[in-house]
Amino acid sequence: FFFSSRRRHTRQRSVSWARRCVQETVSTQSTWDSFLGKLMAAPSKGKVTFKIVLASDPKLPYKTISVPEEAPFTACVKFVADEFKVSSATSAVITNSGVGINPSQTAGNVFLKYGSELKLIPRDRVGQQINL
Repeated sequence: FFFSSRRRHTRQRSVSWARRCVQETVSTQSTWDSFLGKLMAAPSKGKVTFKIVLASDPKLPYKTISVPEEAPFTACVKFVADEFKVSSATSAVITNSGVGINPSQTAGNVFLKYGSELKLIPRDRVGQQINL
């Protein structure tokens, strides 16, 4: 096979037509650079949603909370622990696979790193021996 250039062939009909549509649309509203600048500078006011299960209860009750991305995760843990009527000071949050979560980060970071399904474990249950 012989290729005349390593550059992608973006000047073909369908690609150049799409590029022209985007450029024409943007140029009528503002210049392309200012459009990208506005897009990148827009504040993210997103929310994240967590489903937190109380792992110490055999019925596995859960609470679903939706919080801003910038919210401290310690506040989320305290709220859910209060809802389950357990002490937030003696509780730990883990993932479904058992990985512990450091609560001193934002809710957005926790969501991105660990996902939305978490477990709340009262620390008096962590490391407890089972008597058979």
